[in-house]
Amino acid sequence: MPSPADMRQVAVLGATGSIGASALDVIARHPDRLRASVLAAGSKVDALLALCAVHRPDHAVVADPDAFPRLRDGLRAAGLATRAHAGTEALEALAAGPECDTVVAAIVGAAGLGSTLAAARAGKRLLLANKESLVLAGELVMAAARGAGAQIVPIDSEHSAVFQCLHACRAGDVRRIVLTASGGPFRGWDRAHLAQVTPAQAVAHPKWSMGPKISVDSATLMNKGLEVIEAHHLFGLPDERIGVLVHPQSLVHALVEYVDGSTLAQLGLPDMRTALAVGLGWPERIDSGVSGLDLLTQGRLDFEAPDTDAFPCLTLARAAMDAGGTAPAVLNAANEEAVSAFLQGRIGFLAIPELVEDALAALPAAPAGSLEALLAADADARRFTRQQIARLCPGTAPA
Repeated sequence: MPSPADMRQVAVLGATGSIGASALDVIARHPDRLRASVLAAGSKVDALLALCAVHRPDHAVVADPDAFPRLRDGLRAAGLATRAHAGTEALEALAAGPECDTVVAAIVGAAGLGSTLAAARAGKRLLLANKESLVLAGELVMAAARGAGAQIVPIDSEHSAVFQCLHACRAGDVRRIVLTASGGPFRGWDRAHLAQVTPAQAVAHPKWSMGPKISVDSATLMNKGLEVIEAHHLFGLPDERIGVLVHPQSLVHALVEYVDGSTLAQLGLPDMRTALAVGLGWPERIDSGVSGLDLLTQGRLDFEAPDTDAFPCLTLARAAMDAGGTAPAVLNAANEEAVSAFLQGRIGFLAIPELVEDALAALPAAPAGSLEALLAADADARRFTRQQIARLCPGTAPA
């Protein structure tokens, strides 16, 4: 049994989201080896306070400074010794400091980049669920991790699957990797039907329980495009060696093909706790609370090529990756703005890829040698996309 000195101190960034909930579920199953020492949320103070009452971390932080008094007073009223913090600087300091040795980076969107970089630069074990960090600044994040000796364990089910399969052989023996996609709720739909899609339909994912933004990304196949960019950075493979297959059962999460013609696949039920348990326990295997896979009950495994005519976001993401520089930052920012407008009912579903394509065309790739250059590209893309949205629906304003 591990001694108290060996207990892993875990910071869960994005604790009130679905990935945060899964991480805390796994942590709670191993009180002798895992402890949630830092919990972070955006502005959901009541939800964060409830988690603090259960997990009793040393520190709790909200990104929104205006929410600090409610967090501080709520912790005092509950009689908790947890220290309250607020703001991005506090979040990054906790991610990099001695308060934790492991960071679950599950803050949604570009907002998670700063804390992810801070953890990487501090040499932490980084359980990376915030895909935007690698899409926006993959070269910087990976360089920081290499320089500080940080271990990045991906938490996306697909990248976790590749991570696990790669450890069966030398990385140099890999011919290609294949990520799988469920196809989302609109698999098989043509563009005429997609034009009528509502936000409620788009967030109703058939297999995974996720937040609204990532659910829409899954429906457009942008999520898979972002994962291709992630895989490029995580595993050092070019575009032509990263494949995508639609697999509606979501049981095979990825495949790794080796030069001898053999292919290894990682299978499991669609539950994020499996990938989180891999990250928290690696190289050991620990209980995740997820049942084993009964292939007789599941019955069949189907695979098909993605329909990039109906769902062009996958092609756009590959193009941005190939362009390099600031192009992935532009792709990510334009997509975030477009998805937000769609969820507010301001634009249609098919306008999402159109807006992303417009931004990539209007803001060609520039060198991305610094975080400042990437954040400037992000800001330019958001400004341009908001202007385009305003032209599409001049009588509306952001909710």
